[in-house]
Formats: sequence, structure tokens, C-alpha cells
Amino acid sequence: MPASPDSYQIFPAEESGCSNLTLDCGEYHQTEISEHAASEADERLEHGHPSRGPCRDKMSNQPLRDLTLCIQGKRDARNARKIQTGNISSWASWRRSQSITNKRVCSKLGRAISGMLPWQHTLHIIKGRFGVGVNAYFVFLRYLVYLNLIHCALLWVFILGPAVFYSGGSDKEALRFGGNDSILDFFLGSGYLDRSPVFYGFYTRGSLNFPCLNTPLLYLTGILAVLLLSLIMEVRRTTLGYKHTWMLGKRSRMNVSYKIFCGWDFTIQEADAATLKSNFIRNDLKLHLEEQRFFLHEARRTVGQRVRLYLLRFTLNLLVVSLLGGAFYLIYFATKTSQSLGTADSTHWLVSLLLQYLPPITITFVNLFLPHVFRKISSFEDYSFTVQVNTTLVRSIFLKLASLGIYLYFVFTATHEQCAENQFGREMYKLCIFNFLATFCNAFLVDYPRKLVREKFPSSLVARLSGKQHFLVPFNVLDLVYAQTVSWVGVYFCPLLPLIGTLTLMATFYIKKFTVLRCCVAEKRMFRASNASVLFHFMLLLGLTMAAATLGVTLDQQQPPVDETTLLQNSPCGPFGNGQSVFNVTGVCVESVPGLAQTALRYLASEAFALPLILAEIFRRTTKRKEFEGPSLSLTQTHV
Repeated sequence: MPASPDSYQIFPAEESGCSNLTLDCGEYHQTEISEHAASEADERLEHGHPSRGPCRDKMSNQPLRDLTLCIQGKRDARNARKIQTGNISSWASWRRSQSITNKRVCSKLGRAISGMLPWQHTLHIIKGRFGVGVNAYFVFLRYLVYLNLIHCALLWVFILGPAVFYSGGSDKEALRFGGNDSILDFFLGSGYLDRSPVFYGFYTRGSLNFPCLNTPLLYLTGILAVLLLSLIMEVRRTTLGYKHTWMLGKRSRMNVSYKIFCGWDFTIQEADAATLKSNFIRNDLKLHLEEQRFFLHEARRTVGQRVRLYLLRFTLNLLVVSLLGGAFYLIYFATKTSQSLGTADSTHWLVSLLLQYLPPITITFVNLFLPHVFRKISSFEDYSFTVQVNTTLVRSIFLKLASLGIYLYFVFTATHEQCAENQFGREMYKLCIFNFLATFCNAFLVDYPRKLVREKFPSSLVARLSGKQHFLVPFNVLDLVYAQTVSWVGVYFCPLLPLIGTLTLMATFYIKKFTVLRCCVAEKRMFRASNASVLFHFMLLLGLTMAAATLGVTLDQQQPPVDETTLLQNSPCGPFGNGQSVFNVTGVCVESVPGLAQTALRYLASEAFALPLILAEIFRRTTKRKEFEGPSLSLTQTHV
């Protein structure tokens, strides 16, 4: 530790980490990966096996202070570099010095940019006080903010921008607030909002009417671009996180001596930064000791204890299934009640508002209550704390996605309006708004008053029963996954839902920051965030799959009308109105291009192109994995 804690200052080099959109997940793993690489390098030196191949070339270009070597090893490396430099020409020496200078400039520039990223200082404070698990939640939240901002840009380019620049005068008249419009429209999504660009029905086919450049095709392209970009991002981050988790699995171990004697950052020159760093190291050691204690306890189980444990787990899983069935029936009952009584004209406006929000209220109540029950159940199943967290996550995400899917099914089957897409968009809009209101009320009407009671009246009965507050990472992550799934499912029916989601996520960040720093204390038991981060993005992939399935069902229902009578009775609204559908609009575009282009497009859309592409991708990934496993296998053989 530094000897003079009065003059501490921290440089952002070590704390900024990978913080852009594609490398945020590196914050989950970079500390453990670097320690694993450092221990492997030390083992190579101890066994007399220096680095070979690309690793040797990379080590020769690294600064001496970044090499995982002892002082004498760095001196030998410096002398070897001097000898190597003396044997090369002046031109090669100049090129080498320029390369080193450029790398240092780029490194410093990257550190400066990462230090200016939003909420970087807040994430550093949270990591030091509450560990990497809570920090992983906020990194995940920031990633969703970035992702939704990109969604907003895509929707502006493909949907909102052309609709604004090529709209007619009737659209401007419809956007005036007046008549029967009221403030309740902003909660119900009706009236003024129903005519606004928020919902699907606003985007009719205007003056932009070319065969391959029109409102329907641009609308469909924008939605597909959002979902495709989300798929690429989530698959990439899931596979990257899985690779890091695999590297940190049973084949690697935490070098405790390295963590204690070499884990300190000697560039720290501030007392607060030193405290945060020491807390981070202490939390990491607590996590390691907790895992070792559980593995020792698990190895000592007898056969009888294992049989009793499996029977207990089977019984508890039956209880979980029963609770899920009861929750789904409650959502069904709330949806039927809302659809039968919520639209009655004779009811009071407040009663009508509550009835229309009855399904979102029921879904939110179920999603808030049952995960706590699942958490209590998992504590009796005798898993490690990390497995308990992941088990609770899996059960709760199934609850959230299944409840949302059941609600979508009832809305689809019970929609009788002329513009069914707008009604479906209103339901997704209400889910998004109420989910944020629940987050706000829970923070300022439950968590903060509970903290005040504990501070002012610590010996009272309420304070003793409530206990200390902890930031429960699984439940808060589930709220983010649920909100993002609602945004993906509803983006086709409510194109401005990503913008609303961005604003609510930014507000959620500050609400959760207030909750963590002002109302919560650190958990005594830690869990490894590198394992949970993979599950975070896998749950998002499940939500994205639900959104793609919903879009597919919607597009399949938009079939061309059989005759004019059917067209007049069931005239859809929005860009695919007046008897148009996705199939005939795209068909007109394909027929308008030259014959060679038509042949190419049909080939790209056929199985003859997709199958070789899939096989080539599988072969590329298999080859890449073998190259990745090669150095690790040779290292294992060296140890043997």
C-alpha cells in the first residue's frame, strides 16, 4: 500500500476499462482475465518455458511496466531489447520508435475518451463499495441506454424522418391538441397520442411513393434493422461472455498470493481511491473464500444426504411450477376483467383508468412478489450463492417472459378495433409507463422511508422487522430485461417506444444510484459477475426471440384481402393500409428492378444461399476455437 495516503490521486488508466458500446462487457471479466494471464506467464517462466509465437512478439512490443515479470526479469528484457535494437538499421529503429510513440498516443487518447464516458466515476464508486456484482448491473443498464440510442437513430432515419418531411397537411392538423383531448391521453395512449407519431397508425403512405422507396418499405426496413442490430449485439456479447467464463472455469484458478501482493494499483494517489481499491480487493477475496467453503461442504456430502437433497429440490420445483400456474391465471383474470369493464362509458374516469391499467398492475405485482419467493426457495436448495442467483434469475425471467407472452396472446385474440395495431401499441406503451412508475414509487415510497425509519428509530419494531436493505442484483436485472423486451415487442406498433425507453432507463440509472448509495448496504456474500453477465444477455436473447415471433405473427396476419368487400370491412391502418401487405409491397419492389438483380435477390432469399453460409460460419468458428485452445492445451501438457 502507498506510504503517504494524504496525497493520493488516481489516474483513469486502470479504472476506466472497456466502456464503449461493444466492449462494456469487458468490465465484467477484465480483472480476472488479466490475473489468469499473469499467473500463466509466471508459470511459464517457473518451468523454463518462455512465451512462443504471437505472445512473444506481443511481449516484445509491450512497455516494461506492463510485463508480468519480476524486477530482474524486466531488467533482462530491457537488456535484450537494447541488444536487439543495436543489431538493426537506423531506418528500422526509427520505424520501431514511431510505432511505440503512436501506440502510446492512441493508448492515452483511449483512456481520456473512456474517462469522459457517462457515469464512469459513479461506476467506480459503486464497484469499490458494493463489488463487481452490483457494478455489473449498472454497466448492463448503461449498455441498454447506448443500444436504445442507436435504435432511436435508426428509427429516425428510416421511419420518423421520412414521415416528417413527406407528410401532408392533414397530419399537421391532427397533431393539434384540443377538442376531447386530455392529460389522461398521455397515460392511456389514446386521443392525442393515438393520432401522433407515437403509434403505428400515424405512418400512412404519403408523397414518398416509389416502387422501392416508399413508407411501407422504409417502415419495415427500420424495424428489421433494429431487431437485426440487437440480435448481432446480443449474440456477440453472449458468446464473448461465455468465452471469458470458460477461461475462468475449472481450468483456471485464482492466485491468492497474486491478488494480495500484486493486486494493488500503485498509481493511486488519493485516499478515497485507495479505500475503494482496497474494498474491491477485499470483496474479491471474500468471494473466493465463499466459493472454496461451499466446494468443501459439497465434497463432504454422503449418499443419504444427496438423496434427501434431490428429493427436496424436486418438491421445491413442484412448488415453483404451482406458483407460476397461479400467476398466469391471475393475469388471465385481470385481462378479461379489463377488457370487459374498462371500456364502459358509465364508469368514473378514475375507475376506468384503474381498470385499463389492471393487467399492467397485475403483471407488475406478480413480477415483484414471486421473484422474492423464488429467492427464498433457492436458499433451501443448498446451492452456492452464485448458483442461487442464477437459479432465481432463470425462474424469474421465465415468469416475466411467460406472463408477457400470455398477456400478448389475450390482447391479440380480443382485439376488435379497426386499427388493431394501435390498440396493441397502446398496451405496450402502458406496460412501459407503469413499469417506470413502479420503479420510481418503490425507490421513494418504500426504500427511502424504510431507510429513514432505520436511521431515526433503529430500536423500533418496524426497523427490526425490515432489517438492512441490500441491492438485489437478480431482481433489478430482471426489471431491465423485462423493460427491454417490452420495447422490442412493441417497436413495430409504437415506433417511439425506444425513445421512451431511453428516457426511462436514464432516469432509472439515477434512481437506482440513489437507492444503492443512500439506502443499501453491501452484501456479506458476493457472487461472480462474469458468470451472471452471460445470463443477463442470454435472457435478452430470449426477449428478442419473443419480439421476433410477435412480429412474424403480425406480418403473417396482414394478408392481402380476398375481394373489395373484405377490404372495406377490414381496412387496416398505418403504412400497410388500403389492402397492402408486406408481401405485395416487397413483390412490387422486386419486380421493378432489372432481371439480373431479381435473380440475385431470389438467390439470396433461398436455402441454396443460406445453407453454405451457415456451414462456412460453423467451420470458421470451429477453426477459431481450435486455434484458441491450442496454447492452453500445450500449457497443460507442460504442467503434466
